[in-house]
Amino acid sequence: MTETSHLAPVAAMLPSDRFLDRELSWLAFNQRVLELAQDQDMELLERVKYISIFASNLDEFFMVRVAGLKRRLATGLAKKTISGKLPSEVHAEVLAQSYEAMKEASKTFNDSILPALVASGIEILRWEELTSDERQAMSKLFEEQVFPVLTPLAVDPSHPFPYISGLSLNLAVVVKNPSAGDELFARVKVPPSLPRFIEVSRQRFVPLEDVISGHLDKLFPGMQVLQYHAFRVTRNEELEVEEDDAENLLQALERELMRRRFGPAVRLEVENSIDPHVLDLIISELGVDHNEVFRLTGPLDHESLLELVNLNREDLKAPVFISRTSTALAEVESSTAPDILDVMRHREVLLHHPYDSFSTSMQLFLEQASNDPNVLAIKQTLYRTSGDSPIVDALINAAEMGKQVLAVVEIKARFDEQNNIDWSRKLEEAGVHVVYGIVGLKTHAKLCLVVRNDGGKLNRYVHIGTGNYNPRTARYYEDYGLLTTDPKIGEDVASLFNHLSGYGVQGEYHRLIVAPKGLRTGLVSRIEREIEHVRNGYSGHIRIKCNSIVDETIIDALYRASQAGVKIDILVRGICALRPGVTGYSENIRVRSVLGRFLEHSRVYDFANAGDRETWLGSPDLMHRNLDRRVETLVRINPQDSETIVEVIDLGMSDNTASWHLQPDGEWIRKHEDENGEPLINYQELLINRFPIARSAADSPIPRRIDTILNKVGLFGSH
Repeated sequence: MTETSHLAPVAAMLPSDRFLDRELSWLAFNQRVLELAQDQDMELLERVKYISIFASNLDEFFMVRVAGLKRRLATGLAKKTISGKLPSEVHAEVLAQSYEAMKEASKTFNDSILPALVASGIEILRWEELTSDERQAMSKLFEEQVFPVLTPLAVDPSHPFPYISGLSLNLAVVVKNPSAGDELFARVKVPPSLPRFIEVSRQRFVPLEDVISGHLDKLFPGMQVLQYHAFRVTRNEELEVEEDDAENLLQALERELMRRRFGPAVRLEVENSIDPHVLDLIISELGVDHNEVFRLTGPLDHESLLELVNLNREDLKAPVFISRTSTALAEVESSTAPDILDVMRHREVLLHHPYDSFSTSMQLFLEQASNDPNVLAIKQTLYRTSGDSPIVDALINAAEMGKQVLAVVEIKARFDEQNNIDWSRKLEEAGVHVVYGIVGLKTHAKLCLVVRNDGGKLNRYVHIGTGNYNPRTARYYEDYGLLTTDPKIGEDVASLFNHLSGYGVQGEYHRLIVAPKGLRTGLVSRIEREIEHVRNGYSGHIRIKCNSIVDETIIDALYRASQAGVKIDILVRGICALRPGVTGYSENIRVRSVLGRFLEHSRVYDFANAGDRETWLGSPDLMHRNLDRRVETLVRINPQDSETIVEVIDLGMSDNTASWHLQPDGEWIRKHEDENGEPLINYQELLINRFPIARSAADSPIPRRIDTILNKVGLFGSH
């Protein structure tokens, strides 16, 4: 099924150090997120949001990637990574860089964000800073809402050290028995079911752990509380499941989800004030090394700061953005929903979320299809979606109306496993045919197929996208989608669904490229074609927009293209193992990254092709897992839509656009001001403001002179 992952032959001049380390590249991405939190020109609660995202990202990185490194070290595997580093070297660098980044984040929060919050009337106080009246109110709250759910766990010869669940916030407490004189250790878990920040009065908050620590005498009556310290553990939470038939897979996955909570510790966060003896006890019991201990200025767990972002302080947030209905579906906003299937019969529709509303496009397409008496069948891939998803509801509705409905569910979507199991069973109970794809491969493709009887002729209506069918994330994930009735695309998608649900060998496709069989070779052949065009006197140009680029074969092909004179522009959100701008093999490659209020998530691969441009969009990034271990799809879009997408990529790559530029040594340099200190163009805000109808009049400031900005960038022309 899968393509070979061996490196293609490369020119002799390509050096052995031509790849950047993927783990360190990811840390560089998260550093860019932290830089947004440090940007004092940004709305204050947006900065709080970014520091929360920084922390959440790092949690997942440790649970998966650092845990994987530690597992390799434990098994004695010493094979060098593609960057030429030993796993032990990468692990040490990752720990050191992560520690420095977390200390920087803590300093940013305490020295910059926290004072700015206070100046804006929002206070996060410690217990000793509360007034007597506030303490009294918190004592009442503790008695009624906190104390009943707490369970202090003692550690002594008859009580072994308790299991500490991953990412839980805990208090290490040392108490003294006045009569016996001995000191005892106990652990108190801060309940995750309660808000982390308790509002003591209007926009004055105290951390929950402070409320608990202020009442430890209630938890340990008759004991003298000597000290208490907050700490937090990160564990290996990567799943390892052997696949068999579908039902066994479900059961095995549920068992593994139970075991996940007991994975080995990979990081220990403690407050700077922790007593050395208490720290030694925790280190010993958890089995972590000293270089895995991160001593930080409290409060710990910055991810929970997201609670503050939900405050009713619109003056401290980015202006409200309201997605519009795509003009291709409805020329003007109206109270009447567009007939999506009717529009699709007349034209292909390119969607760009969140600028184009997901709810009035893809979601409405599926809802209308589920209610249409002439629709006979619906087939849908589901990788991640929300538990109360209207997508799931539409599929259930269609099944209940007697339509044939197939859902290809990826229940192993990382950290969404339990959620996906739950609504998979909900679909099955409603009569939806649920399959779990192909053994050994994750189904990551974003596909929806509707079969309709149009006056006696069966036609296929298709949606292919770059993003998950999740209405919630579609409001802030940037993605493309294509609605089409093209017969060749319909035939391709129908064939792929049959391959996923039945038996058969993956065949040839007309307007699709499908992984794992043909994606790597398909992209490399098109890169090589650009090289041939340059040799024949044409100007070669490749544009790539993706989340990550790691695959060595693809990178080496791009290096060869650069050597031949092909211009290569890469707009990447996260990891990039390619070194751009190196004389001799990558001087024709530029790599840039745009981060902002929307998460850049779309994947686009564009080839100039001597004037007969090919632009492909779809689900895959350029990583081994996407090319070898997943079912992924790319679809070729029509020339008019191709021009639209290329204009957006060129905007992201423009020297007048605020972005980060990747240097040959792996450093990312932020460029957000011109030589006169004037701010460069905000790529996402520009796309928002091209369509002022996307904002409500009550929320929107006066739009900027969009024509002036567009002309400055040299794109789009005048509108």
